[in-house]
Parts: sequence; structure tokens; C-alpha cells
Amino acid sequence: MKPDNRPIGIFDSGIGGLTIARSVSMLMPHEQVLFFGDTAHLPYGDKSAESIKSYVSRIADFFIDNDCKLILLACNSASAAAYPMLHRLHSETHPVLNVIDPNVEYAVKQAYKTIGVIGTKATVTSRAFNRKFASAKPELKVKSIATPLLAPMIEEGYFNNNISQTIINSYLSNKKLDGIEALVLACTHYPLIKNEISRYYAEQKSNVEVIDSTDVIAAYTQKYMQKHKMLAAADRHPEHQFCVSDFTVSFQKTTNIFYGEAVKLTHVPIWG
Repeated sequence: MKPDNRPIGIFDSGIGGLTIARSVSMLMPHEQVLFFGDTAHLPYGDKSAESIKSYVSRIADFFIDNDCKLILLACNSASAAAYPMLHRLHSETHPVLNVIDPNVEYAVKQAYKTIGVIGTKATVTSRAFNRKFASAKPELKVKSIATPLLAPMIEEGYFNNNISQTIINSYLSNKKLDGIEALVLACTHYPLIKNEISRYYAEQKSNVEVIDSTDVIAAYTQKYMQKHKMLAAADRHPEHQFCVSDFTVSFQKTTNIFYGEAVKLTHVPIWG
């Protein structure tokens, strides 16, 4: 099999998707990652579906222009609003993956009867998870709530402290989530507060599995690439690229929170 050394294009509405980029690069260190964060338009959580489609369409063109072999929408809001459109337009030449299908596939293989989903307003309002679960496992009951304060809280560095734990506890105590057996973290920021979410359920003496979407999505991506013979040469040590549509010093500093180490952001103003 001839190796495919072209980069994987990973997109997020901001830089929270660096959590997924990190998991992908850790699982497949021989693959080159081209990350693009649409920091000029964040957050997507409060944007209309039409606006999100417009942004994502332009960014997909950026990945195609840079010869990416695969496009991964590392953003739940973008996956919910724009994935069907991108898949229809580009899948024959540039496969497009989203972050909803991997989580649904993982969850339906378990013996859960009731599952919770937390995410942005755009993700939850779209009911994309509900539809996917209903199609894959109709008997599974899905309970979703929007948790809009969590992403900006994390971006400001407020996690693993009393303030963040109080906000998290307030959301998770919502009666709509009563009786769940697992919780899908439907936002790329939320793996950073997984321990606090788990702590809440431990204190409640509730055996709820908190699903870390980053590992699930990385494994799903690897499996897809293996199946379609898209893997790069195993002896490579590629240099990753990290691009943003708007650059600020605060964005640069925040990369360490999401990627686990500081990375150099390159400003690519694709809207002129």
C-alpha cells in the first residue's frame, strides 16, 4: 500500500479543537496535522446555521487548496450545522468526518438505556445528537441541555477550581439530566473539565460514565483512514501547522491549555 503523506485538515470554530488535534497527533504521530481555528467568528454556539455553513464552506476550500487528504470538523456546532453540506459537496474527493458520529457509534455499542448530552446552544438546538441516536438505536433515551457558560469559562482558564466546579454542578444538577447512565461531552472544550464532571457524579454516588470525546474521535479517525488506505508512512516525523483566522496574544497563550503545550499560531486571514 502506497503511503498517503498529505496532511489531515482539522477545523474548529476557535482553538478548543486543539484537544482533538492533540489526541489525533498522539495516536498517529506519523500523520501531519493542519489545524485551522476560526477565531475571527467564534463562538459558533450562538451563530445561525446559515452563518456556520458559510464559514465552514470557506475553510473547507482552504483545506482543499492545501491538499489535505481528509477534513475533520473538530467542532460540534459546525458538525451539527454544516457536515451534511460538506459531505455532499466534497466527500468524493476529500472525505469529511464530524465529531458527532464517533460519539454516537461508541455510545450505542454500550448497554445504556438513557444518555445525556451537554454542549453549546447551537449543538443542542440542532438536535443532531438526538436524530443520530434515534436512527442508530431508537430505544435509547437521550436527554440534552445547553451549557453555554462552560466554553468561555474554560477559555479564560477557569477550570479545576471552586468557581468552575460551582458552575458545572449547577448545570449537571438540572432535572433534565436525571437518570442518565452516561454523559457525552459535546464540545471540544469539555474534556478539560472531565475530572470536575466526574467529581460531581462521584459526590452524588452516581455511576455515570463521562465519555471523553477526544479519544473516541481520534480512534474513529484512525479506523476510517486504515479502512480507506489513507495512512502516511510510519517512519515520518512531520511538522504540524496551526492557523487561525484572527490572531491575538491571548489566543496564543491559550493554546497551551488545549494542546498541552505551546504551539505557534499562524494568522491566515482567509476572508481578506
